Amino acid sequence: MTALPAHTEKKLGLVIDLDTCVGCHACAVNCKEWNTGGDLAPLSDTDPYGADVSGTWLNRIHSFEVDDGDDARLVHFPKSCLHCDDAPCVTVCPTGASLKRTEDGIVLVDEDKCMGCGLCAWACPYGAREMDAVAGVMKKCTLCVDRIYSDELPEEDRIPACVRTCPSSARHFGDLADPTSDVSLLVAARGGYDLMPEQETRPVNKYLPPRKRVSLPTPAARGDSGPPLTGFWKWLDGALEKVG
Repeated sequence: MTALPAHTEKKLGLVIDLDTCVGCHACAVNCKEWNTGGDLAPLSDTDPYGADVSGTWLNRIHSFEVDDGDDARLVHFPKSCLHCDDAPCVTVCPTGASLKRTEDGIVLVDEDKCMGCGLCAWACPYGAREMDAVAGVMKKCTLCVDRIYSDELPEEDRIPACVRTCPSSARHFGDLADPTSDVSLLVAARGGYDLMPEQETRPVNKYLPPRKRVSLPTPAARGDSGPPLTGFWKWLDGALEKVG
């Protein structure tokens, strides 16, 4: 078994904005690409173009329809390892393959020690670990440690692949132990929260809730004059009246 550090110097993690995530899966695809072609062991795929396809993915996006009627909306929920402070996947590992780093709080798997027993996957309440069927070891998000500390990459690329590729800037990366960091300020301003806090795992990653929609003034409400609205603009004028 592996003990968790009593204190970590940093808490590197992600802040994910559920208000701006569009569910495009770019984060999942770029994560797959980087971890397959990067410095770490690749993520395998089995029969990728056949009838019984399977593969290992470290990022997944779940979509949910919330509310009813005119208030109905689709919320996309990205999910990966949350790099918990009290990570049960670490303490349950019988070989010490799962570990939480003291210097930055990142939870990793030492694949040379992993025997593929799957206990960490059973212990993780978030379903964030995946067994690589080809390698026979457990895989998980590494926060792209091979990117964020790389001297060979430009400064702007020294962030996780999922953050770098997000087209709507829904993903943010930084030190959540620093109350003055951009991510900490964002969490404070938007009421960022833990996923499933009742599990008492104290996840480092935070989620920003969807913001309540604010009614926007329509051309009709503004009293604008001009030719009658047609086509898309007529639809937009009516749709804006219903936004709430």
